[in-house]
Amino acid sequence: MITLSLQSDEQGVQPANPIPNKLHETRKRLDEIFRNCGDLKWFPWHYGPDMNQEALSIFFGTIAERKKVNYMKAVLQDLVTHEVGPGTDVRIENIIAHFEKHGVSEESARVVADFEASILEVLNGNLVIYFDNWDKALSFETSGMESRQITEPANESVVQGPRESTVENINKNVGLLRQRLKSSRFKLVKLNGGGETNTEVVYCYLEGRVKPDLLKEFERRIEKAKQIEILETSYIEELIQDVRFSPFPQFRYTERPDAAVASMINGKIVVLVQGTGSMLICPGLFVELLQSSEDYYQRSMYATMIRWLRVCAFFMAFTLPSAYIALTTFHSEMIPTNLLLTILDTREGIPFPAFFEALIMEFFFELLREAGIRMPRPIGSAVSIVGALVIGEAAINAGVASPIMVVVVALTGIASFAIPQYNMAIALRIIRLPLMALSAILGGFGLMFGLLIVLWHLCTLRSLGQPYLSPIQPADPSLLRDVFVRPSVKKLGRSANNRAGAG
Repeated sequence: MITLSLQSDEQGVQPANPIPNKLHETRKRLDEIFRNCGDLKWFPWHYGPDMNQEALSIFFGTIAERKKVNYMKAVLQDLVTHEVGPGTDVRIENIIAHFEKHGVSEESARVVADFEASILEVLNGNLVIYFDNWDKALSFETSGMESRQITEPANESVVQGPRESTVENINKNVGLLRQRLKSSRFKLVKLNGGGETNTEVVYCYLEGRVKPDLLKEFERRIEKAKQIEILETSYIEELIQDVRFSPFPQFRYTERPDAAVASMINGKIVVLVQGTGSMLICPGLFVELLQSSEDYYQRSMYATMIRWLRVCAFFMAFTLPSAYIALTTFHSEMIPTNLLLTILDTREGIPFPAFFEALIMEFFFELLREAGIRMPRPIGSAVSIVGALVIGEAAINAGVASPIMVVVVALTGIASFAIPQYNMAIALRIIRLPLMALSAILGGFGLMFGLLIVLWHLCTLRSLGQPYLSPIQPADPSLLRDVFVRPSVKKLGRSANNRAGAG
């Protein structure tokens, strides 16, 4: 198990880079490291008989919480039986004897023996106190930088169900998971990213539910995080993915604590990164990317109907333009006569073949979608909707596109919006273009050939070594009950136990 700790004061363990025993040497090294750091606060102070004992407190004023707490008093108060006055009754020998033999009674303080670890404590927003004639330091948790409050999920909104979303504070996010998963088997492992960021990374799992070989493989891959700068959860995804150039997402993202907890119950590993509000669920299977957490908050019959509707939307977003191109270009005899006459009538005067017509409309639709995302939120949606109407009408009047092509492209875009996972919708947008090209060159045969290639890729794709199409291929009857039909709550619990038995 990978566990990195900033604390190196265990009995019998010699730190790799000990803190100097003399305070002036410590101060010299600190001056060199934090040169030109104008927001670092230095507070030299004295204590003991005749105030001849020296100590130094340092912290970053820009990220440390500004609260009126006398941390030095909290340290000294543990060493005397009466209320601390000027601190003349405390010597360095008392401090060493107390903290090395009796531990730390102040809840927010801990002893740090390694110099690099003490520097990291300061960089994490804590207050660190160095003492003269002691080769260790005390660290107090003071980090109190303002963060976004817990609100409704922006990308996974539901009609019924919890409305809490993760934020950029990793401790708050872990707390949201702990509130829902009150079990001693809920395990959490911390590590730090490499480079200059030293970003805190946490992964969680439910012991007894996650497969041991899956956890071992994940821990082997996550070791790479120690070597590079981690700024967002997607960095972890690229580090541990099985196939680099696959368009299909091999992991799931969520900002819903309830979805993350449900995944851990089903044997998944959840990764959180400090500074980002999205969690990574490993592994991510194909069928799960078409499911929503709201499926389990609605009645089974309605949730099953919506689940099938998403499957239809998936195939529409995947193949509708390609099927239209193949039918109108090579297989017009398969179109009913009245519909064919209507299509031919609307295409009269269009200077482009169906493929280029679809390509132009897809390009403008994707351009409008991207513009709507990047523009300020109050006007982004309005611009994208109005832009689509205006450009579609203008393209028809200018003879650049036919009305039926505008309908096909619009239906394709709407179907892609019905996919719960945004990264799966992106994969469909990537694959749609080569399928359109194959349909334009070889007709229905080209479309079927492209679909077979995609199916072959899905059958061979793996996520953390697990088959991507599981439990469809390889088939697992005990888990198939939650693929095509949303079973009852009683059967769902049984399904989770089956997953645990499989581990």
